[in-house]
This record gives sequence, C-alpha cells and structure tokens, in this order.
Amino acid sequence: MKNLQPLIYVLLLSVLCLAEARIRHYRWEVKYEFKSPDCYRKLVITINGRSPGPTIRAQQGDTVIVDLKNSLLTENVAIHWHGIRQIGSPWADGTEGVSQCPILPGDTFRYMFVVDRVKNTKSVILLTTSLFSEFVDFYASMFLFEFVIINAGTYLYHAHYGMQREAGLYGSIRVALPTGEAEPFSYDYDRSIILNDWYHKSTYEQAAGLSSIPFVWVGDPQSLLIQGRGRFNCSTPGIATGFCNATNPECSPYVFTVVPGKTYRLRIGSLTALAALSFEIEGHNMTVVEADGHYVEPFVVNNLFIYSGETYSVLITANQDPSRNYWTVTKMVSRNNTTPNGLAIFNYYPNHPTKSPPTVPPSGPFWNDIEARVNQSLAIKSHPNYIHPVPQTSDRVIILLNTQNRINGSVKWSINNVSFTLPHTPYLVSLKENLLHTFEQAPPPDVINGYDNYDINAVAPNVNATSSNSLYRLKFNTTVDIILQNANTLNVNNSETHPWHLHGHDFWVVGYGRGKFNVSEDPKRYNLVNPIMKNTVPVHPYGWTALRFIADNPGVWAFHCHIESHFFMGMGAVFEEGIDKVANLPSSIMGCGDSKRFVKP
Repeated sequence: MKNLQPLIYVLLLSVLCLAEARIRHYRWEVKYEFKSPDCYRKLVITINGRSPGPTIRAQQGDTVIVDLKNSLLTENVAIHWHGIRQIGSPWADGTEGVSQCPILPGDTFRYMFVVDRVKNTKSVILLTTSLFSEFVDFYASMFLFEFVIINAGTYLYHAHYGMQREAGLYGSIRVALPTGEAEPFSYDYDRSIILNDWYHKSTYEQAAGLSSIPFVWVGDPQSLLIQGRGRFNCSTPGIATGFCNATNPECSPYVFTVVPGKTYRLRIGSLTALAALSFEIEGHNMTVVEADGHYVEPFVVNNLFIYSGETYSVLITANQDPSRNYWTVTKMVSRNNTTPNGLAIFNYYPNHPTKSPPTVPPSGPFWNDIEARVNQSLAIKSHPNYIHPVPQTSDRVIILLNTQNRINGSVKWSINNVSFTLPHTPYLVSLKENLLHTFEQAPPPDVINGYDNYDINAVAPNVNATSSNSLYRLKFNTTVDIILQNANTLNVNNSETHPWHLHGHDFWVVGYGRGKFNVSEDPKRYNLVNPIMKNTVPVHPYGWTALRFIADNPGVWAFHCHIESHFFMGMGAVFEEGIDKVANLPSSIMGCGDSKRFVKP
C-alpha cells in the first residue's frame, strides 16, 4: 500500500482537475428476440430488448462503463466503440481477435473507457471519484495523459464479432462539451438517428454463402431502416404466411416531430451492412457542421451522402409550409440495386404524426452519380477555427490496393493480394505477452509487387493471392500515409465504393483522386492546409483516397472496409504501434487461443 501512496495522490489531484467528469454506468443484456423492424418477422439481436440499442450520452472526460451480459445462448459477442480512440485502454476497443477474446454465452464483460481525446505526455491518469477503490487498478495501469480540448461529437457502437452488426446490435454515442462551453453553431433541439439496411436472411446463411464454393453473394438488402424502422412489401411473392404483417406497429414509419421555425441538430450515423446511402428531407436544405466528431466548414446540401461507419451532424430549420408533413428518404447509391427507398415522416407540429405527406416521396439521386459523391467528399474541410495542424511530410507510405481474388476456389477481398484473416489469439495479447508464434511474422507488403504496371481498369488474374493474419508494425510516433487505391473487381467494368474505418485514431483526409495514384505527382496536390479529420472515409470507384495519421496510440488497431461482407471476405489490415508502452493487460480479455494460459481456473 505504501508504494501506491504517490499514485493515489496523483489520482486525487487529477480528480480535482476533472471535477465535472462523471462515471456513466450502463448495464446491458444482449439477446435474440423476434422483431419486425420492416414488418417481416425475424430474429434480431437486441440490447435490453431494443434495436437500435440505448444511446450512450456523456461529456468529454467522462468514464463510460458498460457491463455487458451475453444472453445469446449459443453465440459469442464483442462490441466496438466506433470513433472512441481508447487512448490508454486499447483492450477496451471491443474488436474480437485484435483487442480481446469474444464474450462467451452467459458471461458478463465490463468495458470501461474515457470519452475524450488525449495526447500522450509523461505520466499517468484518467480518473473520476466514484467507485475509486474498484477502479484504482484500472487507472493505475493507464499512462498519464494530458487532456486536449477537442470537438464533442457523434459516435457509434456496434458488434464486432462475425457479422453480428447487421443482426441489429448497434447504437449511438453522443459526447457533449463540458458545461459552459459552446460549439461554433447554434440550434434549438438535438436529435439522433441511425440509418441501416436490413436483410431477411440470417448472418449465418450469409456467411455460409460467402464462404462456399461456388460463391453465393448476399444480394441486395430487402429494406432500408431509419432509426430501426422500415417497410417491406408484404405482398412480395414467396413470403410465407404469418412472417410479414404490414399493420405491425414495430414497422410504422419513424417520425421526426419539429416545431415550426425552430432549428434542429440532426446527428446521422450509418451502420449499413452493404449500402452507401443518400439522405434527404423533402423541401429542406441541410447544413453540414460536423463529421466523425470534428467540426467542418459549414456547407449546404439537399442530399447527404453517407457511408457505413460515418457520422454527420446537420442543421435543419423547420421553415416550410407548417400545415403539412414531409418525407424523409434514404436511397441506396453506388450499386445498381432493387432495394426500395427507406421512408420516415418529418412531422410539423401540431399535424398528426401519422399523417402522410401529400406528395410523392423524392426519388433521390441516380445510383451511379459518382461525381456528386466525390464532390461532397471534396467539400468536407475543417472548420477555420478548429483546424488540427497536419504534419507536412510523412515517414512511411503504404499503398493499399483493393483487389478481389480467388484463393483455392473461394472468392476473397484482399489488399495488395493478401486476404486478411483473424488469429485465434488476440494480437494485443500475443504481442504484449510475446506469443509471436500465434500469427504470421512476415509483414504484408507496403505496396503490391508490380504496382506501376497494374491496370486498375481491368479484371486482374492476381494468381499470387494469398491469405494471411500478419500485421503492419509502425514505428511509434511516426507519421504514416495510407493510400487506398480502388480497382476493378472480378466482374468486368465494375469497381465498388469501400468505406474504410481506422480503430484507435483519427486521420487527416489529405486527398481524393480519380484513376490510379501517381506516387510522384499526386502528393503535390494534397490538402495540407485545412483537411478534415475523420475515422471513416470512402474510396470511390476507380479512384484513390489519401490519409495521414500519427502512430501515437500504443496498441493494436484494426483498419478495414466497413461493409460487413467485405471485411468477412478479407478486406482489412491491422497496425501495431508502441506495444511496449501498453500497460499490463486485464485478464478479462483473455481465455481464447494461447491466451488461455493466463486465465486461472
């Protein structure tokens, strides 16, 4: 106890500095329930009976604790806190196979992390007062960090085990500024919605098809959901009796009620399994003010394009004819598809919320209007008063070429002809405990062999494709450029949109381009003045996206396409940085693979 006294003094001092920080404690039970979010009855993974799950609300500096009970009976689970950097708590990232073993059926697992952005300095602490004795070991194991004032924002959480996210296990995180601090825009009310696509087949059926020979694609989603509600046509041929009920209140349209003349901040997150979406509110413009937790230079849109894993805040003023309601519409873009548009009601009070608008819903943009989507990407820049200075040069450049391959007869997604697979022992445990035999040690390539001559517009044979669970080792505190290069798939004249998400970091989006990235010329056109910082970004068909980040967060971090089936098929990578600076790992994340040896019976 004597050795702990200096630490306790530092802890108590930090409490005085963070007097407003609080502990937000949630108790969740995850289980399957029969639900009808689009009128079609199927098993849905719920949190405390709900899908989407409860919204986590916190202020910067708060500690979030989630006690998660897995009541799925026959299925493991893990939850990722999407956009929360987990500085000092890499084991709480919630990525099965990377940061933890999965949570077994019947077990309860505690996630604990701080909702803030911090920069590493010399010593050690993130703390609040309550539950002090229980959490002293947790905080004592963390590095001391100096708090950095950053923008509060909109984040997400979702399952990160198999393809469970698309079964309904997801929700929102809202991080507010400390009391008394103001954002660079004003509004009267604050609302959140999550956009999703919805399949009637189970994730097991989809995974079996993706893994089978011959390959069976998941196809188009049956519906688009707005805040967990959509509407499937129950008259569709082949629907068995009793499975679809158009009068079920669970699938009545989501209603967004507004008071005429008031301005609303609408936080929009997308957790689609496949779809890139457009979002619009009939007759109303939207001013984009936040993206992935960072303030943007405001710009006005009629349609907001949003990709899986992204979040935006838009301002909407209820300034139209108040005697009627209006349609809210989501549409699947970037793929020629058969999925009907998602509909909700923008309800002007005091009109009845179920009163249908008198107009035909807007049809939305053309699915293949790539130029409009690229133009929105280019329009997103940091707010002039909230620019995070970007390093003007990088120490390492990694070009990740999206390739689609056949490996031993199976269709796989790959980067640089390497299709990613997860190990049985989480990387974080393997690297910290020196269990290097648990994954392949030869690193994946920084650039594909023959990149200069690679034709991104043709179907490439890629005969040397392979699968691997190796990872990238990044030198701590260095600046890394990632170039996401898109290419043709196995189908002629086809290149898809891929939203890439980086765990543990925000990155500067320094450039977009059409065609093949030119290593010597394209970096000259990077935006190094006011690039936006994000955690998820699209790479457009036959184009490239350039990211820059600092490898300053000790841990092991996944980087992957956020389309469920694509990551399942191998479109991902893992970065390790500063593993020697990670504190002792909690035993709760162990118990699978070779980490079993560290768990006492």
